[in-house]
Amino acid sequence: MPASVEAGTELQLTNVSSDEVHELVLTRLPDDEERSIEEIIEQPRPEVEGIVMGGLAGVSVAPPEAPGNVVEGELVLDEPGRYALLCFIPTGADPDEYLAAAQESEGPPDVEGGPPHMFQGMHAEIVVE
Repeated sequence: MPASVEAGTELQLTNVSSDEVHELVLTRLPDDEERSIEEIIEQPRPEVEGIVMGGLAGVSVAPPEAPGNVVEGELVLDEPGRYALLCFIPTGADPDEYLAAAQESEGPPDVEGGPPHMFQGMHAEIVVE
């Protein structure tokens, strides 16, 4: 992931996993937010979700073995600022169960699994200029 991109850059999620579903949750961080994404995700989950949902710019979901398959959303970075990219999907979640629950949920679906992928390194920051 580059540190910065030009406005208008489109992101595409490619999932090369054979057994995990992944998502790319893109959120514009508030201008006054100075913490890194690593510091933000160390906060209690309600605070993390509040920051993410407050600037939500898009969500892309890709099931296992579906390289480039964007199930939901087109992610275009069109507004300058600092963005976080996160995967909230629980480690080990059943892909079919997750995708079914996601169709009925207005936020991150509540499905069985371990900690969200973002706690295993699936997070990044990018600046749009």
